[in-house]
Amino acid sequence: MGAAAENTSLVLPWPLQGGLEAATRALLHPYDQWSVDFGKPVGEAALASPDSVSWRVFKNPIALFIGGVTAVIMELAEPRVRTGIWEHTTFRTDPMRRLRRTGLAAMVTVYGARSTAERMIARVRRMHGAVAGTTPSGESYSAADPELLAFVHATAAYGFLEAYHAYVHPLGVAERDRYYAEGIPAATLYGATGAATSEADLERLFATTAPRLERSPIVFEFLDIMRAAPIMPLPLRPVQHLLIRAAVDLTPPWLRRKLGLDGPGLSAWQTALVRQAAAFADRLVLKTSPAVVACQRLQLPADYLYVRRP
Repeated sequence: MGAAAENTSLVLPWPLQGGLEAATRALLHPYDQWSVDFGKPVGEAALASPDSVSWRVFKNPIALFIGGVTAVIMELAEPRVRTGIWEHTTFRTDPMRRLRRTGLAAMVTVYGARSTAERMIARVRRMHGAVAGTTPSGESYSAADPELLAFVHATAAYGFLEAYHAYVHPLGVAERDRYYAEGIPAATLYGATGAATSEADLERLFATTAPRLERSPIVFEFLDIMRAAPIMPLPLRPVQHLLIRAAVDLTPPWLRRKLGLDGPGLSAWQTALVRQAAAFADRLVLKTSPAVVACQRLQLPADYLYVRRP
């Protein structure tokens, strides 16, 4: 007989569980009209399947935070992307709002009903159409440029996957390739026509882009903002700093050297602490989590993604 499925889900005592539910609602509901109901329309599929690698990866908030910071570090190394981000977003003036909107967009892309995701992506593309200008060196850029969109898509996909792989659960080559392929429908909708379809594709894209990447004080300003932003409650702020250091460590070594980020990384005990936090988060079932609500939209059990199947 084959191995039985193992349910790894975890529910905490009510006061703590309730606090985490409230924090999840606050994080994924920006103070504008971008609020999304992941439970509707009932029965409508997402861009990716519940059995996808993406659904497993994106349910972990620790991996998403670490991977998201890694992605932005890499994006800020590209001068055209850097100028677009720094001149046309609220990272400097209102980092929490920017983080909430970015996190919600990622959740909708993976867990939202297809029609919801398509509407959101169309809205983002309209916003991108108005983002254009010139870098300090005189190079023109546009947020709708397929080349830049492919690079941004690649950095995000890389960051999330590497964070999950390093701090939650190792993934084999086939799973990693499958994960990159799963992102193509969303990438195409965003206009990233040259998005990587496999890990080998991703490495080629990074190799092609590498000569353009450069050091900038904006990278260090971004990291300072992330350390100071009230993302976690004050008693957990030291953990927030560890997660940011973990994100720096996930940046490819050759790019860390180029950016001047090749200082001491996490120690062994710090790495173990991050892994313990990520493993805990991977078992915690929050009824407000987009992953859980999306499963219920598809008539699947709330703990569907928390069962390890042989």
